[in-house]
Amino acid sequence: LFGVPELSCPEGFQEAQDKALQESEELVQKACSTPPGPETVRIFDQLSDSLCRVADLADFVKIAHPDFAFREAAEEACRTIGTVVEKLNTDVELCQSLRRLLADETVMSSLDPETRRVAELFMFDFEISGIHLDEEKRKKAVNLNVRILDLCNEFLTGTHVPNKIDKYVLPEHIRYNFTAEGNCLQVAGLHADCPDDLVREAAYKIFLYPNAEQLSRLEELLASRNSLAQLVGYDTFAHRALQGTMAKNPETVRQFLEKLSEQLSKRTQKDFEMMTKMKMKLNPQHSKLMPWDHPYYSGVLRAERYNIDPGLYCPFFSLGACMEGLNSLFSQLLGISLYAEQTQRGEVWSEDVRKLAVVHETEGLLGYIYCDFFQRPDKPHQDCHFTVRGGRLRENGEYQLPVVVLMLSLPPSTRSAPTLLSPGMMENLFHEMGHAMHSMLGRTRYQHVTGTRCATDFAEVPSILMEYFANDYRVVNQFARHYKTGQPLPKNMVSRLCESKKVCAAADMQLQVFYAALDQIYHGKHPLKKSTTEILKETQEKVYGLPYVPNT
Repeated sequence: LFGVPELSCPEGFQEAQDKALQESEELVQKACSTPPGPETVRIFDQLSDSLCRVADLADFVKIAHPDFAFREAAEEACRTIGTVVEKLNTDVELCQSLRRLLADETVMSSLDPETRRVAELFMFDFEISGIHLDEEKRKKAVNLNVRILDLCNEFLTGTHVPNKIDKYVLPEHIRYNFTAEGNCLQVAGLHADCPDDLVREAAYKIFLYPNAEQLSRLEELLASRNSLAQLVGYDTFAHRALQGTMAKNPETVRQFLEKLSEQLSKRTQKDFEMMTKMKMKLNPQHSKLMPWDHPYYSGVLRAERYNIDPGLYCPFFSLGACMEGLNSLFSQLLGISLYAEQTQRGEVWSEDVRKLAVVHETEGLLGYIYCDFFQRPDKPHQDCHFTVRGGRLRENGEYQLPVVVLMLSLPPSTRSAPTLLSPGMMENLFHEMGHAMHSMLGRTRYQHVTGTRCATDFAEVPSILMEYFANDYRVVNQFARHYKTGQPLPKNMVSRLCESKKVCAAADMQLQVFYAALDQIYHGKHPLKKSTTEILKETQEKVYGLPYVPNT
């Protein structure tokens, strides 16, 4: 798997993990006995790399591998390595070796800026993990961290679990929208694109119905994060999480969200009024706009006002054409080409995964992108970018090439047509490709700061930038061709598509502001004044503006 010799079977994770742990023990001893100098930073980075190479790979495998045994083995490896990392982050002797370096002004002034910065970042990791505490409190910090990792996994898994309901509760004419299981129906998502208001309402109320286990996981997770933050010296978890980002602290975030909300409010009201009118027109007996209406009616307005039925666009956005478009864009902007690479037996986890080599015109091979683009049973429905291996300059002077995975959920090709992307899917492909290029081009000496391993709020900049290219006629015109006739996408269709993006943009952004505000409150001052659901209700009505639905 990924060309890692140990991973020819699930049991190989244990072997890869043991090897990484042994290597890390040797490196810890080496770091503690090396006199302060650039070598200290190099050893720390090598230590980080030996653990990340297994943990990052396992992070991907545990959610995306079709074989349960592989997923389970990867989950176990994540947990083991995660625990070791937390212990190392509170290892006093290891920290001393870095302290000696940072305290030695002569040596520090002789280091290049990159090495100095990486040394400071490693120190920062020690500090937010509670290195300054006594032994008992350091142990407590490690245990809290491990508990938080487990709770995160359990909570995230719980968010995807379908809810079952007795089929006779729902009107007969909408039952076929849900998967039947005996006398029950399974509701596995929000059905946000369904034209039937009743189906969306039912899906919203059933899928989001309170689950006592999930609620207690969430409460324990938030309380544990708060305890950890306070234990290591922060007022709240938000303070700890935001240090080291561009935003720096919760106060800046709060001001930003408030200003943004103020600027949006009139525009958002207008958007909601337009959606309400559309709903009255299509469904006169239910004219009040509800949370399950927003994604659907904003889409209807876009489609109607600019006549952008995705069906009209899909034939111009075959996957092949879009990949050609990206290739040509990267070639013009960055001097980079993408080449399909033959994979070895067992290297990929599904036969439809493609491997791309990223090659620069003068610097040669920059790294590899594995494209896991198609839907399959049990594959999570999320578009994302995973770092499987970070780039770094190895001890022997060679560069360790970065390896990433791009995961999408595209429909497979059929006998009569290739895979065709809706405009939204095309934009997502460009977005994720932005992350991949960030990973390829963020070539640093140290893997600790390579590619997307940067301030979390900066990590979205290259990917959002790519969305602007996906919405520009000069770019789209170069690759959008009808898969049957080869005719280019007419200019007025591109302009309509770009204009349509502005429809309901304020309401869409207001929804994001609501999510962000809720996140800030949950991770702000504890104990929380009310239950997580009551806070949701209050924040939704105050920040988002569409009514809270009881029992969700």
